[in-house]
This record gives sequence, structure tokens and C-alpha cells, in this order.
Amino acid sequence: MKKNEQETFYLIRGDFLPDAMRKTLEVKAMLERGQANSVFEAVKHVGLSRSAFYKYRDAVFPFQAIDNLRIITLFFHLEDRSGTLSQLLDTVARAGGNILTIHQTIPIQGKANVTLSLDVEHLTTELDQLISMLKTQEFIERVEILSSGV
Repeated sequence: MKKNEQETFYLIRGDFLPDAMRKTLEVKAMLERGQANSVFEAVKHVGLSRSAFYKYRDAVFPFQAIDNLRIITLFFHLEDRSGTLSQLLDTVARAGGNILTIHQTIPIQGKANVTLSLDVEHLTTELDQLISMLKTQEFIERVEILSSGV
């Protein structure tokens, strides 16, 4: 898959999704509602392998979850060096994102995890472009969408 295809979003009717993707959505819903205590329990309940769940979990989202609000929560795995958090926040702010919450872990072995919740109502760039820009930052090792109300 080409890099730009990986960062493009599509709206697909549910009956066209492969069974593993539909079951991944079921697992995510169970976990959000507290109907399962762990990924292991949820995938066992719906008849999905854990590897399939982890393969699709960051790539498939229910439309209503994306349509409800204009808030997105992003997870970052960053190198621990001076100014990285500032650069991350600056990139988001320049794109028009309003940062609602920030949570940063204590760096371990030169890496830190950061979770940002953003109001993206007034973004001046497309959300997928913002995520692409963030992924190209040399100090960011990983970007994941944890939840989306966009």
C-alpha cells in the first residue's frame, strides 16, 4: 500500500466490510461499553483472533462515532528530547486544532507517551493531512487515533 493511501479515509457501507473488520468494531464497542474486561475476553466472545483485532483496530471506525462530535483523541509515542512536546503542540495549533487535554507519561528509555484530545471544529487543514504532518515529524515514532467524534 502506498503511503498516501494509508492516510486516506473512506466511507464504506457495513455489508461490504470483511467479517474480521465487522468483528473488530464489535470488540471495540464491547470494550467501550464495559461489556468485556479485556481484549482477550472480547475477541473470544465475537470469535475473532487477537492478531486480527490488532491489525484492524486503528483502521476501522463506526461512522456514527465519527459523526457525533468534533473531538478527536490522539496517542503519540515520542522521543524524549528537549522541545518535542512544544513542537507537537505547535503543529496542532498551527493547523487550527484546539487542545483540550494533554497527558504525558514519564519518559522511560528515552521515549514518552502523549495523549491529546483536540477540538477540531476549526481546523484550517484536513484532519488526515494533520495526522500525516504529525507522522512525518522525526521525533514522533507513532500516531494512533484513540477515539474520534469528528
